[in-house]
Amino acid sequence: MTVDVTLASPETRSVQKRSVAVLSAGSVLGGVAVAGSVAAGALIAESVADSEAAAGLAQTAGVLGAAVLALPLARIALGRGRRAALATGYGLGSVGSVIVVAGAVTRSLPLVLIGCFFVGVASAATYQARYAATDLATPEHRAVSLSWVVWAGTVGAVLGPNLLNASGNLGLSMGLPQLAGPYVVAAVCLAVTTAILLLFLRPDPYRLSLRLRAHAGETVRRPRLREGLTHLRSRPRAMLGIAAIAVGHVVMVMVMVMTPVHMAHVDVTLQLIGLVISVHVAGMYALSPVVGWAVDRFGRLQVISAGIVILAAACVISGLAAGNDVPVLAVGLFLLGLGWSCTLIAGSTLVTDEVETTERPAVQGLSDLVMNGAGALGGVAAGVIVLVSSYGWLCAAAFVPLAGLTVLLALPACRAHSNMRSM
Repeated sequence: MTVDVTLASPETRSVQKRSVAVLSAGSVLGGVAVAGSVAAGALIAESVADSEAAAGLAQTAGVLGAAVLALPLARIALGRGRRAALATGYGLGSVGSVIVVAGAVTRSLPLVLIGCFFVGVASAATYQARYAATDLATPEHRAVSLSWVVWAGTVGAVLGPNLLNASGNLGLSMGLPQLAGPYVVAAVCLAVTTAILLLFLRPDPYRLSLRLRAHAGETVRRPRLREGLTHLRSRPRAMLGIAAIAVGHVVMVMVMVMTPVHMAHVDVTLQLIGLVISVHVAGMYALSPVVGWAVDRFGRLQVISAGIVILAAACVISGLAAGNDVPVLAVGLFLLGLGWSCTLIAGSTLVTDEVETTERPAVQGLSDLVMNGAGALGGVAAGVIVLVSSYGWLCAAAFVPLAGLTVLLALPACRAHSNMRSM
């Protein structure tokens, strides 16, 4: 495996360390904003519309925002760099938070849903930040760099929901509805994140990576979004990476979203349900640096394989557990999060390995679009399966996408090494 000397130079390593630090700081604040406002958005929509169905619409709007804007953000990254793309995503999220506040004050459901849609764009920016961490990383350190930005999201994901009471009191002190408070905090956090990226993500990691290639004598042309997507067709290992990301996400969403319902059916307290979900979040993020190290140390395909096994074990353990068996469900949900972490980090690194530098933002944006789309479909499918059958059968159904990924992983074209890992 060759490494371009420009990536290994002390100057580039210094820029890379600073970029990862800035991106990680943005992930912390973005996590506080998004995780702290999601529950509030659902409750605002339910209150305004006086319908439980509206709560689901608010969450769906956020997922759609992340999916629909994934490729436009990638287009911005191709033309103007990561700094402009990420700042745009977080900036739109800040504007969306203000719109939700306006919707809560005027009791307008359309405003609330439009605002939630744009807050979802901040989620798309957070997803793409992990890829920005790989632009200047050497191949043997790509997964670790990516994993630190993923791990930083843990801080926000934990802090955000725990600030609901304090942010609600802030809203009341400002003369706003209590549930609007979390969106005031979200607007500020996302605005600060935008400023941090604009001021400190310099030089732009993606644009610098292009300059390094040009300096090395390569012909670097202006990339286009359509060309990047066409480029993907001849890269089976990159397609495997996207499949791993999507399958890990859809299995995680299918089981995770219905676990609280499974527990509530036997009158488990909200505190215990919250505990199980917290353990799940810990599984998703807490071990990200370890997973990143394993990806770089043992290989991308090996960790994807491990992720499949861990997700399968999670489905078996969770599917056989009674709704009031909190310890077993906690183990199952922890493994569910860990398996997701394996497929996300290994798959994302594989996508970066296998695609030309100039085309990466386009293909990476597509991977996020597929991931969010798969998650949305998984959530809908989970509800239907539990409605007509049971939670146990839902966990069994999750084996279907895992089996498909296993078959894809075994294909010779997906296992064959390419020469794309030098930049």
